[in-house]
Amino acid sequence: MSFFAYIFQDWKVNRGNVKARLVLVMFRLVNAINRYILLKIIFFPYLMFYRFFVEWNLGIELPRKLVAGKNLIFYHGQGLVVNYKTVLGDNCTLRNGVTIGHKKLADGTLSLCPRLGNNVDVGANVCIIGDISIGNNVTIGAGAVVVKDLPDNCIAVGNPARILNKVEAAAQIVNI
Repeated sequence: MSFFAYIFQDWKVNRGNVKARLVLVMFRLVNAINRYILLKIIFFPYLMFYRFFVEWNLGIELPRKLVAGKNLIFYHGQGLVVNYKTVLGDNCTLRNGVTIGHKKLADGTLSLCPRLGNNVDVGANVCIIGDISIGNNVTIGAGAVVVKDLPDNCIAVGNPARILNKVEAAAQIVNI
């Protein structure tokens, strides 16, 4: 998908959220610049501006190397931290205080980062850490700490996160 298609889709789903729109346009631009070494050299001042403005001033860490699908939504982006090796699927929603990244293993090495499927809704102050997979159509409740895989079509809450409800795929299609 083209750079402009991602921008327009993000713009549409973040209607009414000026901060998210601004940050996502800037994020998609640094994401595109990151693909070519020549563009990195030419747009180095912009890359530094992005890092200073978005990460330091707004408190939103969306690294330029992050792989994020279309229709990324975030609400109240303050304190949002996503590791650059994380993979976000399409139609993901992130709220304030979310941390997604690796964890330190017993041998001192770092684990891989989480992979989120499509249509994942992450509540406020959620921590998702380690080499785990979050399935499609998953809702993670506020304050949850996710350290294990979550299957498709479920709702997870708590510390550590446990599956509260397994939503049937057929019932979810009817509600859409």
